[in-house]
Amino acid sequence: MIQAADFAGLLQRLSQKGVDFIVIGGVAAIAHGSSRLTQDIDVVYSRKVDNLERLVTALSDIHPYLRGAPPGLPFTFDVETLRRGLNFTLVTDIGPIDLLGEIVGGGTYDALLPHSDRLTLFEVDCQCLNLEALIKAKRAAGRPKDFETIAELELLLDED
Repeated sequence: MIQAADFAGLLQRLSQKGVDFIVIGGVAAIAHGSSRLTQDIDVVYSRKVDNLERLVTALSDIHPYLRGAPPGLPFTFDVETLRRGLNFTLVTDIGPIDLLGEIVGGGTYDALLPHSDRLTLFEVDCQCLNLEALIKAKRAAGRPKDFETIAELELLLDED
């Protein structure tokens, strides 16, 4: 069973350790006024080695493990694993988090940073993908679950 995410706790950990990340996905949609619900938090993270070290420090003690993987499957959450991989869907002791090194329709942390805004989410100051970029990314992902969200986000964009 997937545990509900402690969004505040996950964001606080990343922020306190100085991780370079941008909130995307459902939490970003909610930050922009969406009424949708989400069960995890999605972040695009910088792939620079020093940032990978901060990311490992921020999350290691809450036991990140591959979401949906069979129990006992060997998985080590460390800099080398992050360096060799790109996108990780994880469950932790305080809820699910998707760590994305790159997203379709947006690219990497460095490519997305100019399309993000500094917002306060769950009492944590962090970068959040702006509404236009979020719509573009969701459209590029092309998942059926995103179609209704895209329509809602476009209405919110028109209200601005």
